[in-house]
Amino acid sequence: MTVSIVIPAYNEERLLPATLRAVEQARTALSARGWASEVIVCNNNSTDQTGAVAAAAGARVVFEPINQISRARNAGAAVATGDWILFVDADSEPSAGLFADMAEAIASGRVLAGGSTLRTEPLSFWYTFFAQLWCTWSRISRHMAGSFIFVEAEAFRTIGGFTTKLFAAEELELSGKLKALARSRGKKVVILHRHPLLTSARKAHLYTFRETVSFLIKTLFRPKRMLTDRDACAIWYDGRR
Repeated sequence: MTVSIVIPAYNEERLLPATLRAVEQARTALSARGWASEVIVCNNNSTDQTGAVAAAAGARVVFEPINQISRARNAGAAVATGDWILFVDADSEPSAGLFADMAEAIASGRVLAGGSTLRTEPLSFWYTFFAQLWCTWSRISRHMAGSFIFVEAEAFRTIGGFTTKLFAAEELELSGKLKALARSRGKKVVILHRHPLLTSARKAHLYTFRETVSFLIKTLFRPKRMLTDRDACAIWYDGRR
């Protein structure tokens, strides 16, 4: 069994080293099973040293010239050689326990894809509330957070990967397609929760509560217009780090 770990990265020279160190440690849970793994970083047209940082850490580096999270993930997946593909965001730190839970799900033979609940540093009441709300909804609906998605490589390619029509929430569209495919094959999509993924809360610091809520409200009422417009999804693309 081989797992390809794909990390999309846009101007992530500051947080990427910690992610790569965490991934390296977490991979021990795969090697303990005798499984192989590879790390692929997609440098998504960064203007900093993201590519050099990834290469120095021993990752395979591919380049995607168009700034879009979907394209970056797809570019990494295109060169992946694994039986399974794991997508991890460049500002997240998975644990060996989370990788072990993922490996157990894969080995069961009953799972087509899966994600994880999330945890961050302590935040304000409202950010913490919304984070917990997401985790609860994710477990109930089995929609995966983009920061941690594992999927059978053949299944990922069968559905065409991440849509390039969306500049945000592409993981929700992917989740819907994978759930439908899993049902047709007698398998399931799972959300792991025993070892939540540690992910950065930097958006809570870089953007005001008003900016965040404004984006969410606009997206709620005009989802297609907002999510298909790169400028409207500036929280992911304006380069604040």
